[in-house]
Amino acid sequence: MCYEPTARPPLPPIAGGAGPASGTDIVLRATDGTRLAAFSALSSSGTNGPAIVILPDVRGLHDFYRHLATRFAEAGIHATAFDYFGRTAGIGTPEMRGEEFDYRQHVQQTTPETIALDTAAAVAHVRSAEGGGAEAVFTVGFCFGGRNSFNQAARGLGLAGVVGFFGVPQQRGADDTNAPVVVAPSYACPVLGLFGGADHAIARSDIEAFRQALDSAGVPNELVVYDGAPHSFFDRTFAEYRKESEDAWNRMLRFIRDRP
Repeated sequence: MCYEPTARPPLPPIAGGAGPASGTDIVLRATDGTRLAAFSALSSSGTNGPAIVILPDVRGLHDFYRHLATRFAEAGIHATAFDYFGRTAGIGTPEMRGEEFDYRQHVQQTTPETIALDTAAAVAHVRSAEGGGAEAVFTVGFCFGGRNSFNQAARGLGLAGVVGFFGVPQQRGADDTNAPVVVAPSYACPVLGLFGGADHAIARSDIEAFRQALDSAGVPNELVVYDGAPHSFFDRTFAEYRKESEDAWNRMLRFIRDRP
């Protein structure tokens, strides 16, 4: 599991941001008719600003990601986080993705294609007037969502950029054709990757191989490794990684604001 139950997203450095924000639970519909739970937070900065779609870890639409969407909106970026499990667990209620939710069986039933469909529904939402009317749309994901966020760059969504935290870039086996290092040549937008140097699931050599694949394909990229930081370091309860979290925030905000 990516985050502990007590985890909360770090506060963004919001100087010059939009100020206080709040969000609401919504229901989206993918093009195959699936209804999926989501949470949308709108910045008070108005329409046509940038927006970000949040791909959670394996737990789906956990409270961590509702809080994170609100933090993005406070920083002036419309944000929508969505749940992966509408096809197998239904949309349920906000409480149904809590600590008692048996996410493992549902994760096993996701596919790259269904995740892409759900991401597309969230992207369509943030481009709508109701979701912020965004012109520049990004994705960000964490762990399971980090890997999938990277790969949305190859899904024809017209994204301005993709961000991944601790997303495994390497192949997990010879048949792992969805590994970002394999899919990278098909990416159509810039990539920001944020990794912990002490993450036992991702070696520095794996990150370097991903960088080389992106460079070879001519895909603009910034892959950052925080020395000594573990998997899931981006967590307000980890006071010892406050500087790393603040740096990650600043890099994300710069990545978003530097895109046209």
